[in-house]
Amino acid sequence: MSKQTYRVCFCFSRGFRQKEAETPAEIKALFEKYSENGVMTAENLHKFLQEVQGEESENVMESFLNLHKHLNIFHRKSLYLEEFFQYLLSDLNAPLPSPPKVHQDMTGPLSHYFIFTGHNSYLTGNQISSDCSDLPIIEALQRGVRVIELDMWPNSTKDDVHILHGGTLTTPVTLIKCLKSIRDNAFVASEYPLIITLEDHLTPDLQAKVAEMVTQTFGDVLVSTTTECLSQFPSPESLKRRVILSTKPPKEYLETESGKEEDNGISKVKKSPEEAAWGMEVSDFLDKSKINIENDLEHGEYQDEEDQQDENHSLQQNAAPEYKKLIAIRAEKMKGGIKAWVRVDSQKAHRVSLNEEKLENAVKTHGTDIVRFTQRNLMRVYPKASRIDSSNFNPLNGWMHGAQMVAFNMQGHGRSLWLMQGMFRANGGCGYVKKPEFLLKVGPNDEVFDPKMHLPVKKILKVKVYMGEGWNLDFKHTHFDLYSPPDFYAKVGIAGVTADTVIKQTKTIEDNWFPAWNEEFEFPLTVPELALLRVEVHEFDMQGKDDFGGQTCIPVSELKTGIRAVPLHNRKGDKYKSVKLLMRFDFV
Repeated sequence: MSKQTYRVCFCFSRGFRQKEAETPAEIKALFEKYSENGVMTAENLHKFLQEVQGEESENVMESFLNLHKHLNIFHRKSLYLEEFFQYLLSDLNAPLPSPPKVHQDMTGPLSHYFIFTGHNSYLTGNQISSDCSDLPIIEALQRGVRVIELDMWPNSTKDDVHILHGGTLTTPVTLIKCLKSIRDNAFVASEYPLIITLEDHLTPDLQAKVAEMVTQTFGDVLVSTTTECLSQFPSPESLKRRVILSTKPPKEYLETESGKEEDNGISKVKKSPEEAAWGMEVSDFLDKSKINIENDLEHGEYQDEEDQQDENHSLQQNAAPEYKKLIAIRAEKMKGGIKAWVRVDSQKAHRVSLNEEKLENAVKTHGTDIVRFTQRNLMRVYPKASRIDSSNFNPLNGWMHGAQMVAFNMQGHGRSLWLMQGMFRANGGCGYVKKPEFLLKVGPNDEVFDPKMHLPVKKILKVKVYMGEGWNLDFKHTHFDLYSPPDFYAKVGIAGVTADTVIKQTKTIEDNWFPAWNEEFEFPLTVPELALLRVEVHEFDMQGKDDFGGQTCIPVSELKTGIRAVPLHNRKGDKYKSVKLLMRFDFV
């Protein structure tokens, strides 16, 4: 038992005995049940895995022993209580299938999958004045993102193509640099298709230059099309290690980079504040509050990307044919209102794009129409223009209506992005998650899933939080509190449809690097297929905001039952080296 000293003032300090992680009583009881005379053999461990963990695994003992060759247990071929406790807290006892493996059917059309999608993928920070770079694109691809967005503008001399957020102070990066970085990193995290969505503000001659760059960069990996009408999109399986371009059929050239439009009387909005330790919860997607858009920035007005791309400029000559041929997924402007673009009798499968507010308004009256529309067509939902700080929105509203491409600012760290990262930990982290069957089927009376419907509880998830460890290894001893060891509490909850969404909290354990909560919670789930288990740990601070101690988000559909070691991640989503919780999961 070591001792930590904290300075209270210049002439006085306090000492605290640093306790080791103590095995919970329930774990001790399980060890006694599945051991003989204090020794757990490989056969005993296998029985424990079958009856408590609900899994078959013959080589767990061997794998654990190989990780601890420096200990006597390697030769002993059995476990004592302390070693059994170490196994339960090891990476071998993860809450998700390990190693990650694609296990879903990947032969359906692209419209049958949620796709890990980025928004303004080239931005390093805020939407107004940050640098544009290929580095955030590389990082997104390494995290498994499968849709990269590039906004193409002419450079100042109109002889090359820049990537930047039009009408802002963002500094540009060249298109060719972005394309080469995409090529080099496209399939490092997943072999399933990479989609590049283009926001096109180019003249036909520059479009031809783009076609040449893209063709030379990607070669045979690039998917091209000779038809303007697809009745159904191809499957992720058939497009493995292929790159696909998606944009609107090029018709117009936007003359300036400012992208200004007439003042619509839109008033100012205040920039959203930074999150505190626990901070703002993921916003309710049914919030009816009016959000205005800031339009008095130094450079002029700032507008939504759809409006910016579709300003009323004079039509020019036909687009470069070699460029048009490369558009494999055609995006269309939503014209004629919601009733027109969700028409179900169209013979053409296409992609539409709308911001989060337009989706919120659309689902109020046409929720089932959108579900039906997304059974064959792709829908991209992106952040509203007022999110100039690169924050994100609750993705569940898009997912429960079948929207495949919920586009996020990957540099905008926060709870919404943690949900996105959690969803795409499913299916081996390949960036494609098969939509639940109820979003794909049509009933005998031509009915589809209604997200507003009140549904019965389908299953109950029981979660027990035993204890946590690892902060003393990954943080300085004064990181959380200058004067004493940390006071940790945990929050556990569900993000899902409205009826399932809830957050619960443990008690606070004072002055302890190894908090033992031993608290159990129940979560009734009406739509478990879309539910995400949320876990956060914070350190209570009486003087100010509580400190962040880690988070994770896990798809309930892939959650392994039994006692599991749950690794926590930092705000950005990177896994801590040592911090984890010991938890138990059961479905009833």
